[in-house]
Amino acid sequence: MKLGIVGLPNVGKSTLFNSLTKAGAESANYPFCTIDPNIGVVAVPDERLKLLGDMYHSKKVTPAVIEFVDIAGLVKGASKGEGLGNQFLSNIREVDAIVHVVRCFEDSNVVHVDGSVDPLRDIETINLELIFADLEVLERRIAKVAKTARMDKTAAKELAFLERIKAQLESGKPAKTVEVQDEDELALMREFNLLTYKPVIYAANVGEDDLANDGASNPMVADVKRLAEGEHSEVFVICAQIEQEISELEDEEKAMFLEDLGLAESGLEKLIRASYRILGLMSFLTAGEDETRAWTIKIGTKAPQAAGKIHSDFERGFIKAEVVNYRDLLEQGSLAAAREKGLVGMEGKDYVVKDGDVILFRFNV
Repeated sequence: MKLGIVGLPNVGKSTLFNSLTKAGAESANYPFCTIDPNIGVVAVPDERLKLLGDMYHSKKVTPAVIEFVDIAGLVKGASKGEGLGNQFLSNIREVDAIVHVVRCFEDSNVVHVDGSVDPLRDIETINLELIFADLEVLERRIAKVAKTARMDKTAAKELAFLERIKAQLESGKPAKTVEVQDEDELALMREFNLLTYKPVIYAANVGEDDLANDGASNPMVADVKRLAEGEHSEVFVICAQIEQEISELEDEEKAMFLEDLGLAESGLEKLIRASYRILGLMSFLTAGEDETRAWTIKIGTKAPQAAGKIHSDFERGFIKAEVVNYRDLLEQGSLAAAREKGLVGMEGKDYVVKDGDVILFRFNV
């Protein structure tokens, strides 16, 4: 999973990236301090792995990972190459979802590129640049398809779909608000790789005082939440500065620090949950003496395809999946004990994998 962190200059984007990845991207109070995208790989916190790893005395415990890309700051005109727009657009095309950091705090010491703090205006600025970039892509495609549309029914259908998307973008709405009518249109939409079709998670960056109540008394956060709800996006509240302090602590200190702040979880944990939800993802587990590991798959994945995440041979030669829920396995203390209690199922190729399943695949190639 690859998430692109975007936002206008000086909204706390690089500070958030630093805290999430501890990658040390330069962070300063001026635009474009992030010139090349910084990339950091973050382990997905998962207590199940540690418990299973301890039970099996695993030599290796391997969590699922998320790749974060800190993408250069954006200004009006980026779609036409203003600021660092060209780099921004090429880097954002490669991500699975967009984490859009919006500033929801006042601070006279941190200048705003537009002179005042207004998260909805900031969101609109970036969204318009993405729409302009998508319109350019569509216009090139329309010019190409129009040549054959008169003689070819498939091309004619694609052209009609392209025109529908274009009309939606020209009205200021993202591509993801276009109603896709069949599998052909869905396949085309994915092929176009439009920026405004990508899922969005808004990170409402607040001051420390607003963090404990999740920004409930901050009207700017309320505005962002309303907007996110209307476009089926995710939103979470974070204080990038506090998150950076948390990232420098050891695990035990981190837990105490969060408790002192009245927080149940860190911003990273909030973001990971939001990204799994919006991308429709979950994890199944494999466990043993050599390695205990989490594997990220789409919700609704069947057993053979889940096996294919481990190795293509597992999918090709799939016979059965031996499946037990991780809680049952931990309670019984071993797979053999779970088998005796009838808690282990032998599942076939139609079995839909569930979050927290511990699976042993049987295959023959």
